Amino acid sequence: MGLGGGTWQRLTAVVLVMAVAAGCTGQGEGAGGGNDEDLLRNHDWTQMPGTTARNGILRVGALDRRIVEQDSSGGRPNPPLNLAGPHLRSDGDFTVTARMSGVGDDGGGSWLRLYGRVPVIYDEWRQERPSLRVGVTAGGQVEVQIWDGEGDEPATSKAFDCGCSGTVTLAVSSIGDTFRVAADGRRLGTVQDPGVFAEGTVWFGLEAEAEADAGEDERREGWRLTQLSARAESGDSLRVIKAPQLRQERSDDSLRARAADVGRPFDVGTALAENPLLTDSRYRALAGSQFSMLTPENAFKPQFLHPRRGVYDYRDADLLVRFARANDMKVHAHTLVWHEALPDWMRENDDPEEVRRTMLRHIATVAGHFKGKVAEWDVVNEPMSDDEESYTDGDLGLRSEQSPWFEAMGEEYIDEAFRAAHRADPKARLFLNEYGAEEEGERWDALYDLVKRLKERGVPVDGVGFQNHEYAPGDRIDPETFRSHVRDLAELGVQARVSEMDVPVGEDEEDGRQTQADEMAGKLRVCLEEPNCTSFSTWGFTDRYGSTADIRTYPPRTADSLPWDAALRPKPAYERLLKTFDEA
Repeated sequence: MGLGGGTWQRLTAVVLVMAVAAGCTGQGEGAGGGNDEDLLRNHDWTQMPGTTARNGILRVGALDRRIVEQDSSGGRPNPPLNLAGPHLRSDGDFTVTARMSGVGDDGGGSWLRLYGRVPVIYDEWRQERPSLRVGVTAGGQVEVQIWDGEGDEPATSKAFDCGCSGTVTLAVSSIGDTFRVAADGRRLGTVQDPGVFAEGTVWFGLEAEAEADAGEDERREGWRLTQLSARAESGDSLRVIKAPQLRQERSDDSLRARAADVGRPFDVGTALAENPLLTDSRYRALAGSQFSMLTPENAFKPQFLHPRRGVYDYRDADLLVRFARANDMKVHAHTLVWHEALPDWMRENDDPEEVRRTMLRHIATVAGHFKGKVAEWDVVNEPMSDDEESYTDGDLGLRSEQSPWFEAMGEEYIDEAFRAAHRADPKARLFLNEYGAEEEGERWDALYDLVKRLKERGVPVDGVGFQNHEYAPGDRIDPETFRSHVRDLAELGVQARVSEMDVPVGEDEEDGRQTQADEMAGKLRVCLEEPNCTSFSTWGFTDRYGSTADIRTYPPRTADSLPWDAALRPKPAYERLLKTFDEA
C-alpha cells in the first residue's frame, strides 16, 4: 500500500522488542519480513542530547528539560530527539527493535519515543505533533502514550501490567488503526492508532525519567540502549535516512550577497531553530543561502542547555554552531543572563552569594564552551522594567520583578555578567539586548543612562541590540527616531544592531504587507547608513515557524510577521530588503 491524496492508506507495523531479564523473553508479535538494519552501531547517535555512547551502547540520563512560561510558571516537558542521527521512511509495515537494560533500577521511567512529525519549539512553548511513546515505568508497568497533534497532552495513554525490570523485551505492533502491545509473547492489550506515522517518517527520541527525590547519581545512571534496529515487513519499503548535509548552496541573489557588498563588515541574520533546520529541507536551504549570521532561537537559553544544577548538554546548540560553520555564517549567541527561560533550580536559592556564584559559573562554563565558535553574545537580555513606577522617584528603570539576578546583586549583576563573559571569551563582542527601546520615552532614556554608567565603570559592553518587535501598530516607530538612538550610542563608543525584528500584520489591516515591508526596510536603511550599526536580524524568517503564532489554539494559527510566508514564499518585505541593500 502507499500514500495518496493526503489520505492515510498504508498499514503500519511497529514492533519494539526489548529483552526482559526477569522472565520476559519472548519476541512479541510481528509480521516477519526483511533484513534488520542496525540503527545504533551503524549510524550517528553522538549528537543525541542526554546520552553518552561507548562500545556500541548508549547510556541515557535524565535531563529533565522543561519549558517554562514567560511568567516563570508551568514547566512543559521538553524531551530531546536525535535530529542529527538516523530516521526512517516507510511506505508500509515495518518493525523497530530496541533492547534496553537497567530498566526500573532507579525507580523512574525508561522511554523510547517515535515521532511521526517532530515537535516545533516556539519561544518558551512546545507544539506536540503525532508521536508514540512507549516505556517501562516504576513498578514494572508498560505504558503507551499517543499524541495526535491536537493537544499538549497524550490523546491516549494506557498502562499494562508486566512486572518488567532489568533488561526488557517489549513488542508494540501497529496493524491498521490499532497498536497491539505484547511482552514475553503475551499480548497485553491494544491502543487505537490515530495515524501517527501517516506521513511515512519516524524520528527517534530517548528519555530517562527519574523520580522527583532521586539523587544526582541516580539521575545520571539512567538506562542503557544496547540494540536498535529496523526492518521492512510484508514486502513493504523501508529506508534508513541519515542526517542531511549542513552545507547549503549559495545564491548571488540573496540578502547575504547584498550584505557582503556594503563596503564594511555588516551582517544580515535571523533566529534559527534546530528542529526545522534538520527536518525541513526548504527551511534549511533558505537559512544557509540567505543569511550571514544566525541567532539561536532557543538552544542557548539556560533551560535548554543547563536544565539541572551542574548538568549541561550542548548537543542542540552545537548543531547550530556546526550549521553556521558549514555555511560561513557568524553566530550571535543568545543569551547568557535573562530573567526568563530559566530552569526552576536557578530560582530555588535566595542566598545572594549563591545566586551570584550560579550566574558566574553558568557564564564561565557556557561562554567557555563556545569560545572561538561564536562572534557575539547577548550577555544580558531585557534588563529594563515593565513597571512604570520603576522609572519614577529616582528609580533607574531596571527590572527587579522575577529577576533572581537583580534581587541578589542589584545593578551590579550586569557589570559582573559582562566582565565574566569577557574573561571567558575575550574576542567575542558583547551586547545588551532590549525591546521597546526604539521609541522615545523613559525606557530608552533609562537604557541610555544604564549604558553610559556601564561605560564609565569600564564594563566591557560593546553594543546594544534593538529588538524591534512591532507587535501592534503602536509599536511602529519612525526610522529617524531609531536613527537618533543609534547615533546617541555612537557618541558613547557603543555599537548597535537590529536584533529580533518582526512585524505582525492583521488580515483586516489594509496594505498590511506593504506596511510590513516599509517597517523592515526603514530600520535596515538606518543600519546601513550609520557606521556603528553592525547587523540587521529578524526573529525567524518564515511564518511557518514564527514565534508570533497564536498559541491559544491547537495547533497554533500562524501569524503574518516575517519576510517569508508559511509556504516559504517570499513576501514584499523580502523584496524591499533586497532593494534597500541595492540603494545603500
